[in-house]
Amino acid sequence: QEILDPGSGLYGFGADVVVLAVLSRDVTPDLWCRFADLSEAEIADEIARVADDFDNLIANFRANSDANLIVHGLEPPPHAAAGVFDGQDGAGQLRAFAEINREISETCRRQRGVFRLDYAGLMARHGSMSWFDQRMWSFSRLPISATCLIHMAEEWLRFIIPLAHRTAKVLVVDLDDTLWGGVIGEVGMSGIEIGDDHPGVGFKDLQRAILDLHKRGILLAICSKNNPDDALEALKSHPEMVLRPDHFAAQRIDWEPKPDNIRAIAAELNLGLDSVVFLDDNPAERAAVALALPEVRIIDLPDDPVDYGASLRSAPHFETLAVTAEDRLRGTYYAGERARRDLRERVSSPEAFLRTLRIAVAIEPVETLTIPRAAQLTQKTNQFNLTTRRYSEEEIGGLAARPDWGVYVARARDRFGDNGIVGIGILRHRDEVCEIDTFALSCRVIGRAIETALLSRLCDAAREAGARLLTGWFLPTAKNAPAADFYRKHDFRCREENGSGSRWDFDLAAGRIEPPDWITIG
Repeated sequence: QEILDPGSGLYGFGADVVVLAVLSRDVTPDLWCRFADLSEAEIADEIARVADDFDNLIANFRANSDANLIVHGLEPPPHAAAGVFDGQDGAGQLRAFAEINREISETCRRQRGVFRLDYAGLMARHGSMSWFDQRMWSFSRLPISATCLIHMAEEWLRFIIPLAHRTAKVLVVDLDDTLWGGVIGEVGMSGIEIGDDHPGVGFKDLQRAILDLHKRGILLAICSKNNPDDALEALKSHPEMVLRPDHFAAQRIDWEPKPDNIRAIAAELNLGLDSVVFLDDNPAERAAVALALPEVRIIDLPDDPVDYGASLRSAPHFETLAVTAEDRLRGTYYAGERARRDLRERVSSPEAFLRTLRIAVAIEPVETLTIPRAAQLTQKTNQFNLTTRRYSEEEIGGLAARPDWGVYVARARDRFGDNGIVGIGILRHRDEVCEIDTFALSCRVIGRAIETALLSRLCDAAREAGARLLTGWFLPTAKNAPAADFYRKHDFRCREENGSGSRWDFDLAAGRIEPPDWITIG
C-alpha cells in the first residue's frame, strides 16, 4: 500500500535505501499452502501473476522515488508438498518459487538502483529449519527466529555498505600463518603448509577468496615481517600457490612496524586509510594496527585456518553492487603505474616525464554503458573531488536525460596502457550561467593535467550551450585538499566565500582554457 500510494509516508520520508521484504505465504498463499490442489495451468497463471505484481510494485516505486530498493526474493516452503518427488517433477513446487525468483531478478536488472536479495539462499546458508520458528509465528507472527535476526541484519549490511559508498579498496595481508602455514624463514619454501589436504587446505582456500576479490577490482598488498627474498620466492615458485607476486599492487616485506608499513602502502596507492582492510593471523599485530590506525578496518580471523576463507567471504567490507570494466582491470592499471614510476625516476623533469607518457584523453557525454562507472566516480573519489556530491546510477541517468544538464566522462590512456574512465564532469545550464555541479578525477591519474583537459571540454560545452559565465564551488572536506587550488590555477576568480566553501567564476567570453600540448584529445 505504501508503494502504490504516491502520497504515502514512504515517499514523504525521503529514504536513501528501502527494503521490500514480503513472505511467500502472504504473496502467494495458493503456491505455499494449496500447491497440490492446483493444475499445471493454474500454477503457471499464479507464477505469472506474482511476477507481474513485483514488476508493478517496483515500477511504481521507481516512478515515485530515487531511493535504492532492495527486494527480497521469495522463500520456498521447507517441505515440498510432494516430498522428494518434487525434485523429480518438472513442474514441482520448488521450481515454481525458483521461477518467480528468476522473474524478480530480471525485473531488478531492468531498473537502475534496484537489487535482489537472495532470501532463499540466505536461509539455506544458515539452515531453513532454524530460520523459521513455528511457535513464535503462531504467537506473534514473527517471520524470522530470534537467533537468525542477526543474520538478516548482516545481509542487509552487505547491501548498505556499497550503497553508502563505504566499500573498501585494498586488502593488506600478512604472509606467514596467514597465506600459508608456518614461518618460511624457519621451515623454508618446502616446509610451508598450503595445498588441497589438511593442514594446508585452509590457507589455499583463503588465497582463492583473496583472488576472487582481486578479480572484481579490490587491490591487494603485502605487509609482512619477513625476509623479502624468501617470501617472494614462495609466491613466485611454490606449485600450490594461488596468489602470485603480480597480483599485489604494493609490497612491504621487512621488519618495520606494521602500522608504519600500512601508512606507506596507502600513500603509495594514493588511497585513504579508511579504504584499507587488514588481514593477519596474529592478534597482537591486529591490535597494534587498530590502536595506531583506527581508520583501518580489521578482519579478526578465527583460530582454525580451515575457516579463514569463510571469514573473509562473510566480511561485508568489499561488497559491491556493480562491477565495471575499470574494476576488473584495476590491478593492471596499478601494474602500469609501477612502470610509470620507474620512468619518472629516469627522465630529467616532470614535463619531460609527461611528454614521454604520450597521454591521450577522450571526453564524451555519458551513455548507458558508462553510467555505472560515472556513478562510481562520484561515490568513491575523495581526493580530487571539488564538491563530493554522490550520485547513484539512477540519478546519473536522470541528469543525463535532462536538457539543462550535461554529464561527461573522460577516458585516458598512455604508452603503458588504458587507464579506463578516470574523470567525470557534470554541468547545469542556467541561461547565460553554467555551473560545474561535479568535477572528480581518479587518484590514479592526479598530476598529469588530465583534469585540465576535462575542464577545457566543460568550458567548450558551456559556451556551446550559450553560457557567458562558467561557475563552480569548491567545498572542502577532510580529504580533497589536492583539489583546493584547482580553480585558481585555471584563472577562475573567487566571487564568494562562506562557511561551506568558495564559489569561482570564469568569463567564457574573455578566453578559453587550453588543454596541455602533451595531451592528445580524441
